[in-house]
Amino acid sequence: MTLNALPLTAQDSLVAIMIAVSASDETIRTSELMTIQRIVNHLPVFAGYDDDRIAVVAQTVFDLLEEVDGLDALFGLVRDALPEKLAETAYAMACDVAAADGKLKESELRLLEEIRYELNIDRLHGAAIERGARARHMTL
Repeated sequence: MTLNALPLTAQDSLVAIMIAVSASDETIRTSELMTIQRIVNHLPVFAGYDDDRIAVVAQTVFDLLEEVDGLDALFGLVRDALPEKLAETAYAMACDVAAADGKLKESELRLLEEIRYELNIDRLHGAAIERGARARHMTL
């Protein structure tokens, strides 16, 4: 079953953005998956979310990313389902997933830039969100 057969929810959109960031470097790391699971399990925006949907959303993201214009299609789905007030939330979650393994690869940075653009995140707000993610994922 693919997500295209189901209505996309705002929560699915948040998950889709996180999965896309994790998959952007073609390697989904355990630390990224654990970060996604932690976010879904603990943040209030996911209250009542059926986390069994994560696998369905992930498969849809993977399928879309294999298509020529798949990233554009993914952003279209996200924009249709995600309320504007959650755009910065989505970006913050994306930054946390990107920072989860302690390294930001060029492909992740490019996708974060695209997310900022597609979700209309103000440059200064984006920088503040990025700084917060960096601070949360700092190591000794």
